[in-house]
Amino acid sequence: MQFNVLKQTVACLTLVLFAGACAHAEAVVVVSARSAVGSLSSNQVAQIFLGKSVAFPNGEAAVALDVSEAGLKSEFYRKVTGKDASQLKSYWAQLIFTGQARPPRSVSDSAEARRIIANNPSMIGYISRDAVDSSVKVVLVP
Repeated sequence: MQFNVLKQTVACLTLVLFAGACAHAEAVVVVSARSAVGSLSSNQVAQIFLGKSVAFPNGEAAVALDVSEAGLKSEFYRKVTGKDASQLKSYWAQLIFTGQARPPRSVSDSAEARRIIANNPSMIGYISRDAVDSSVKVVLVP
């Protein structure tokens, strides 16, 4: 009897930890709290992150910032552009080779991205939802 209780407890804890890890990876698109941009569509964000646009809809410059966190980056690109990691790599290889565009600068994690974006109203990036604070504002939840 005690073994079954222990087994159920371990199963519940595992589920809670797994659910927490999944929630942690939820990407949101942010800009500086000082930016005039209020919200963006998935298509507008995709245009910026795929190098097809260098401006926000209001005409202000837009500089994309990638995050190297594998789960976060793949979730963002899959949801916003429909591209997986290999498609994205191929896409950028072609653009770089032809000199048409360069991929976004990349930083290591959500905290670093948030710090950089908060200090530059031209920056746009995606971070983990749990990394959002008052220094940035969410413009898209993909």
